[in-house]
Amino acid sequence: MSTETNKDTVRRFIDQVYVRLDANAVDELVTDDFRDASWPTADDAKGQLRDATGRMRAALDDIEFVIDDLVAEGDLVAVRLTARARQVGEFMGIPASGRSYEIAEMHMFRLRDAQIVEHWHEFNPMALMQQLKGD
Repeated sequence: MSTETNKDTVRRFIDQVYVRLDANAVDELVTDDFRDASWPTADDAKGQLRDATGRMRAALDDIEFVIDDLVAEGDLVAVRLTARARQVGEFMGIPASGRSYEIAEMHMFRLRDAQIVEHWHEFNPMALMQQLKGD
């Protein structure tokens, strides 16, 4: 696949999975052997991602992901983005606060045949927690 096709797939993934929290989009955009290096266990990462969309739907509202930079080379796509949301349910062990957060995130995706096969994610969890707890 071309780098432009890979970039388009990643844009769709961010919009449909992270913003719209569409579990069906996971099946379309992620391979069956998907690995997420950001999660503690590699078992059924695709199923874990699908389940996470439901947890996020219950916990967050007003979700927005703004892509600041998107760079592709070969089968890799790197994304720097700003994520915003309002917490309306329990999230990461924190009871619903009604507070909004804004954090910077870095994502790296490896693609195969216009689907995501690997993912790495970096962000500052302390910055997120401080905004949700109001510290």
